[in-house]
Amino acid sequence: MPFAPATLSELARAGFDDVIDVRSPAEYAEDHLPAAISLPVLSNEERARVGTIYKQESPFRARKLGAAILARNAAAHLEGPLAEKSGAWRPLVYCWRGGQRSGAFATILREVGWRVETLAGGWQAWRRLVVARLYDRPVPSPVVVLDGDTGTAKTELLALVAARGLQVIDLEGLANHRGSLFGARPGGQPSQKAFEGRLAMALEALDPLRPVVVEAESSRIGELALPPRLWAAMRAAPRIAVSAPAAARAAYLARAYDDVVADAAALDRLIGLLAPLHPRERIAGWRAMAAAGAFVPLARALMEDHYDPRYARSRSRHGAPVTTLAADSLAPDALEALAGRLAAAVCAVTSSSGGPAATRPITAASASPPATIA
Repeated sequence: MPFAPATLSELARAGFDDVIDVRSPAEYAEDHLPAAISLPVLSNEERARVGTIYKQESPFRARKLGAAILARNAAAHLEGPLAEKSGAWRPLVYCWRGGQRSGAFATILREVGWRVETLAGGWQAWRRLVVARLYDRPVPSPVVVLDGDTGTAKTELLALVAARGLQVIDLEGLANHRGSLFGARPGGQPSQKAFEGRLAMALEALDPLRPVVVEAESSRIGELALPPRLWAAMRAAPRIAVSAPAAARAAYLARAYDDVVADAAALDRLIGLLAPLHPRERIAGWRAMAAAGAFVPLARALMEDHYDPRYARSRSRHGAPVTTLAADSLAPDALEALAGRLAAAVCAVTSSSGGPAATRPITAASASPPATIA
């Protein structure tokens, strides 16, 4: 019988040695199960060719051609990526809807002697579980939002408090974007579906008896939208805002965005995108600072004239209580101490609001990273 998990947790606990996506590379690139490896039985071009014959000529001829292509590609996988798999190997195989592609490939693998299972419903079943987690069910843990003006090291602080045992979801990490005009990261953003899959697994792995800390974001991170239930929970959540002098924030930004300032042409182009929002003289001044390599003064000017006013307007729309943590420095050694204060503040705000303590003794389950299905 095909494997038919009822929840993402059941899927995560299944313990397969590998998860194999036999769909085309284009389907895999749009979205796939966590840790799945791509072993397509039809390439993008082959899938399009078979589909055209199926619709325009003959389903029988299309299936015959598809079977021949699948057999050749399966042989290449057996002689290549799967050549060293032992007899005890236990993979999960899936295609788009758990039909012919995964079934045919699984049959070949079973004939070799491997304990193969197919995912009932294929990728579509996975997608239904993701949608149910994100859109139909509440966020399982009380949310605490880490706020603060741009340049207050919020993303780095998330990692530091996670190392202290607090539950954290790094939304910018999942979205592969730092959440601003200058926030693009190498590799680009995942698709909306892939982002939602990552986020759903992170939410499913939470211990509901402990709060989860997330960074303050708008409803979009780059090109990706946050699910409405999570966004509503973030808007209603207590906030801990980090404050620091403008000089410390500017120095931190110049250090944290070293990949951006290293590309002079890209930096100039990004500054140019702000032209509709600011006087011509200001844009010219920013471009001159960038060209001169004056990145700390540039960061401070962007903060004071662009980001800080916008953050203030956005923050005024939130009615949730705010706890402020003042920091004189954002240097690496100072961030360690600030993270300790932040962890204590999370515990304090959740206890005072009647929620669970943030740092109760950590069990093996609560200390574990998000589960995977590989």
